[in-house]
Amino acid sequence: MLDYARDRVLVTGGAGFLGRAVCRRLCERGLTDDRLCVPRSADFDLTREADVARLYAGFPADVVIHLAAEVGGIGANRARPGRFFYANAAMGLHLIEHARRAGVRRFVHCGTTCAYPQDAAVPFTEDRLWTGYPAPETAPYGLAKLSLTVMLDAYRREYGLNAATVIPVNLYGPGDNFDPETSHVVPALVRRFEEARRADRDAVTVWGTGRATREFLFVDDAAAGVRAAAERVDDPAPINLGTGVETPIAELVRRVAAAVGYRGAVTWDATKPDGAPRRCVGTARAEALLDWRATTPLDAGLRRTVDAYRAISPAAAPGGR
Repeated sequence: MLDYARDRVLVTGGAGFLGRAVCRRLCERGLTDDRLCVPRSADFDLTREADVARLYAGFPADVVIHLAAEVGGIGANRARPGRFFYANAAMGLHLIEHARRAGVRRFVHCGTTCAYPQDAAVPFTEDRLWTGYPAPETAPYGLAKLSLTVMLDAYRREYGLNAATVIPVNLYGPGDNFDPETSHVVPALVRRFEEARRADRDAVTVWGTGRATREFLFVDDAAAGVRAAAERVDDPAPINLGTGVETPIAELVRRVAAAVGYRGAVTWDATKPDGAPRRCVGTARAEALLDWRATTPLDAGLRRTVDAYRAISPAAAPGGR
């Protein structure tokens, strides 16, 4: 059990999209700033073992929540597969090994649905992770993350390091990364349709065919799941965090356009990849072990995401196409 009155908690990636939401959730339970450490990349390169050792030496953590990652959409994964594998594997290897050496009591690892086999039956259940190879575009990232779950299982059996692994589906919400080169599908679409609305463009082009499906989880709901795992779970067997709702990309595009107020046409560039054909997870394990369920409907979450993007990109006058 996470003791909010005494435990010291290290959150890697705590200044990032999910990390900020997780830190808010921890502080809601009473964790104070002096017992919360959020390392910054300018001070600690977590792919370097010496930096990880220095981090633990300066902040003797009881609980580690590892959210830091190098990640992006399909384009970024295709451009940098080697870097994504190395960086994500190296960060986890060093953080887990030095957590063991430092006497950390619990390690929470954030995995990815990119680790699921490309042809896994929907909904994905956690026992299917090892039944096939992931979609090639994101396999290096996905397998690097999955290997850390194996490491945590081995460390629990040999060294007694308690751990948890959560696997959130595609996250979105305020504070997301809207950079067109590295963003995931929801923020990328929000930016693209908002810019098209402002410019009164006749059409927006979207990658793929629109037939692939994904599942989308509001960031605050995901943060509640991560916090519950830190509080309740000592076994690194993966736990899916999702809504259980499978949404075709074409339907997502329609909903984003509606949330933005864009009324032009949509064209599809079928020369670009769809990625895995379907993604949707089963959530029975999260409900049983974490007493957790997602509560934010997609349309409500998209409206909040659009509002957040307009707040940081204030040229968004009402009207337009």
